[in-house]
Amino acid sequence: MKTLTRTVSIISSLVIAGGLLAGCGSKETPTNAAGGEKKDEGKKYTFRLADTHPADYPTVIGDKKFADLVNERTKGRIKIDVFPASQLGEEKAVLEQVQLGAIEFTRVSSGPLAEFNKNYGVFSLPYVFDNDQHLWKFLESEPANKLLDSLESSKMKGLAYYSSGARNFYSRKPLTSLADVKGQKIRVIQNKINIDLMSALGANATPMAYGEVFSSLQTGVIDAAENNYPSYQSSNHFEVAKNLILDGHQRVPEVLLISQAAWNKLSEDDRKIIKQAALDSVKTQRESWDKYEKEAEDKVRAAGVKITEVKDVKPWQDAVKPVIDKYRAEYKEVLEQIDAARKK
Repeated sequence: MKTLTRTVSIISSLVIAGGLLAGCGSKETPTNAAGGEKKDEGKKYTFRLADTHPADYPTVIGDKKFADLVNERTKGRIKIDVFPASQLGEEKAVLEQVQLGAIEFTRVSSGPLAEFNKNYGVFSLPYVFDNDQHLWKFLESEPANKLLDSLESSKMKGLAYYSSGARNFYSRKPLTSLADVKGQKIRVIQNKINIDLMSALGANATPMAYGEVFSSLQTGVIDAAENNYPSYQSSNHFEVAKNLILDGHQRVPEVLLISQAAWNKLSEDDRKIIKQAALDSVKTQRESWDKYEKEAEDKVRAAGVKITEVKDVKPWQDAVKPVIDKYRAEYKEVLEQIDAARKK
């Protein structure tokens, strides 16, 4: 009898402890009689959204608009706390946490997503988009939406695209035409497509950490680098590389996404609210980006930077055709969809 009493006591203690542990995290989703997951329409959630950029950066402004819309449309039932400035970790570490469901939302560049779905590598290909209008015709298309959904195989779900502008070359040397790029030592992000791009343009690719670029430009270790307007300005690279050409060789969008684990907890109605709020936040993010980009442009112009606009991108596209041909088979379907968007 004592043994039976002790056994019952132990089991009771384990049940109580289990209940206490469950209370330390988010509430469990109720289950139905068959033991399956029940999606409660009135369930409250508090989620986290991670972003690497500072609080005033356009992506974070977009994140906050998204969170506000979700809060408003669920009458406070779903709350999303935004954590900017890498408070929850750098992009790669956060993506791993999102896969595990430990962090529910994040905003990342589409570049790193190529590790999870190879089709995202298409955004690294040079001059596949003629301009920003062409890019957004594609991003707002059904194929681009399916590309967001395709992250489900990696335990994530894309919700919307955000703008990050175009990447352009800037140099210590004169840079007013395609011919001026030849022979220059240009810092690149370490990946094969970027190295192939520089080779096709007749430049010398120099892989290097971003934090080393300023001093390397200053000392002449490299001649040039490339990035978008705000990065060029905020990094002070314009102080040592006063020649900028607006060639727009890459347009790499940002992606707002949710972990598959969090998505699976939501009712169908809540999923629709989350998805639509993400799409509706894009307008705010793009407007913020345009303003942010213009402010950066005004600052570098005021500093005496010589800026050259590329009015005809076709010669640049022709120059990098060998790069596109090299990767065409790998990105065949997406490239065809991008071409189709150009004709709309």
